[in-house]
Amino acid sequence: MLRYRESLGLLPVVRVRPARRRPAHPGVPDADQAAVAQTPERPGRPVVDHAARHRQFGAADLDAVALGLAIEQRYDVSPAALAFGLRVLTDPAARAQVAELGRKIGRIRPLPAMAMDFEKERALRLLANPPAGRPASRPGAGA
Repeated sequence: MLRYRESLGLLPVVRVRPARRRPAHPGVPDADQAAVAQTPERPGRPVVDHAARHRQFGAADLDAVALGLAIEQRYDVSPAALAFGLRVLTDPAARAQVAELGRKIGRIRPLPAMAMDFEKERALRLLANPPAGRPASRPGAGA
């Protein structure tokens, strides 16, 4: 299940370790060279160093995974749906297309209506709070 979540991008990104130093003895291959060496039984296929591919999670990584699981349970969504939600948040093209779909099916108000609401709210705020230099006019007070 962790590999599935990792393929969807729901796990924290693996931190790249700093490169190892070259061995002191020139005839001894280092671990990176051994990982890509080819075997005679399977020419053209690299040897996979499974020890180097083990993933270790720290406390912050486990907290992120737990948060993802909690979101999936709270909103009853699949890991794929949560991954798509993250993509919409980070990919401007996906965000624009999903927003357009929302406007077309009536789940999101059209942009001009949202702008009108903003201007209406702004005007109401200005009417409720007069500028600091002028006192608010009182009903019945003659000028």
